[in-house]
Amino acid sequence: MDDRTRTELEAAAFRRLRDHLRQRTDVQNIDMMNQSGFCRNCLSRWYQEAAAAHGIDMGKEEAREEFYGMPFAEWREKFQTEASPAQKAQFDRSHD
Repeated sequence: MDDRTRTELEAAAFRRLRDHLRQRTDVQNIDMMNQSGFCRNCLSRWYQEAAAAHGIDMGKEEAREEFYGMPFAEWREKFQTEASPAQKAQFDRSHD
């Protein structure tokens, strides 16, 4: 497989992951962090870092909006729930 095709396939897989997570608003970021060690915010930060590596100036909120499909504050208001004490404790244990 040539590099261009590999990049196109990786980009398509990333877009599918992004779109899947946009649909799965029931999945909270803290649960993603507790189970996998990354969340939507991590993905948007990695997107921002990739943009910077290509000389594109992109702020944190702009990158989050690109990933969430809406301003982060709006997503948080619509879909984010308060983390339970158990979720917070698991997060603390996994991020020592």
